[in-house]
Amino acid sequence: MAREVLNIAAYHFADLADPSALREQLRARCEAAGVKGSVLVAPEGLNLFLAGAEAAVESVLDFVRLLPGFSGLRVKRSWSAHVPFARLKIKLKKEIIAFGHDQCVPRTRRAPSVSPAQLREWIARGCDDSGRRLVLVDTRNREELAYGRFENALQLPIDNFTDLTAALEPLKAELADAAVVSYCTGGIRCEKAALWMQDAGFAHVAQLDGGILDYFEQVGGFGWQGECFVFDARIALRPDLSPREDAPVPEAVDPLAGRSRVA
Repeated sequence: MAREVLNIAAYHFADLADPSALREQLRARCEAAGVKGSVLVAPEGLNLFLAGAEAAVESVLDFVRLLPGFSGLRVKRSWSAHVPFARLKIKLKKEIIAFGHDQCVPRTRRAPSVSPAQLREWIARGCDDSGRRLVLVDTRNREELAYGRFENALQLPIDNFTDLTAALEPLKAELADAAVVSYCTGGIRCEKAALWMQDAGFAHVAQLDGGILDYFEQVGGFGWQGECFVFDARIALRPDLSPREDAPVPEAVDPLAGRSRVA
């Protein structure tokens, strides 16, 4: 596959004093660089999905890392022959992923995390380092689950991330003796979900650090079934991070129409 287009997914929690001003600065940077995609700007941070020439995308990331509190921005990278977005969209939001629990913002605290390599070991054994049975909790929605998931993962019948807590609450007693690891595409949802579960009294909770995309990059497809759905014209990524679809996107087509931009 031609490595012509760099696709990045990134998010970072940090207090933004003036989200509106930053939105315009990001729009100017992306337009000048010829980068397309989607950026969500909120008081709690940024959520970015961008694609373009490597140098152009990296120039936008360099700008973001110079913002106060954003030096630790982590990025998931993949490649395609074509840009999987028709245009650039930069939107102001209340949250960079709608959850509805204001206390679950990982700025000053995070739930414990499990690295991709560590999770691979736990999956192979079926338990964590203390011998607790492993339960993987998929925090994505039904549409995404249909494309792929970890084997034997707990699948919740939700259509929106805001429905997650109601679906999980009745399972607290059932999961009391388990090592519960939340996961999602890029890490943002499982970060918030793990914090909520920790606050709600779930006994042994961790998040998959970096989500499915970091797992694919560092470990590959061990324990995974199918592909990972992504919210752009590539549709889904295989465990080797190659896209299911890779064709030019007509400007009249919006691959993000009707879909929430999440990670």
